[in-house]
Amino acid sequence: MPTVVASSVAEKMIQRGGTGEVLLCFWRYRMEYKLNGVDKMSGITGSNEQQMEMAEYQELINRVRPKHNFLKNAILAFLVGGSICLIGQFILQIYTVQGLEQQQAQAATSATMVFLGAFLTGIGVYDRIGKFGGAGSIVPITGFANSIVAPAMEARREGFVFGIGAKMFTIAGPVLVYGFLISALIGISYFLLR
Repeated sequence: MPTVVASSVAEKMIQRGGTGEVLLCFWRYRMEYKLNGVDKMSGITGSNEQQMEMAEYQELINRVRPKHNFLKNAILAFLVGGSICLIGQFILQIYTVQGLEQQQAQAATSATMVFLGAFLTGIGVYDRIGKFGGAGSIVPITGFANSIVAPAMEARREGFVFGIGAKMFTIAGPVLVYGFLISALIGISYFLLR
């Protein structure tokens, strides 16, 4: 595929909302060969064409690369994460006022927040919250629910066993395994040192 075609297809993918990462990787691969002076894919040699395509490639990269405002992102993450935690604290207070003991109210609050995170992911709202608040949406327990439900929803076409069952823990699975492993090691060391 010529470089010009790759760049035009990548630009079309960018206009549709994608980033064209695969094509940009292909283009980067071609540029690495051209840095040696020879395009091994087409057999074209020449430094003028190489410099022109490198400039065009750099221009495309600069257009595609997301512009980050770190202060804005940090403030939004703080506000979204804080709002989710505030909602959790409000739910905890409701359970406490209803007569649950502190430990029972904490467990009920955790279950409610996981349910809300899964429900909002299911109806597509949590993804918009995540795009707006960034890391603020993944830190609370609702982000954990999102990390389990989102891959399962994407794989539902593949069936219950090979789709939902197999893909449900692709993101949260390593976190769970690490958590179980560390808790077992801490339990064993506590038992041995006691």
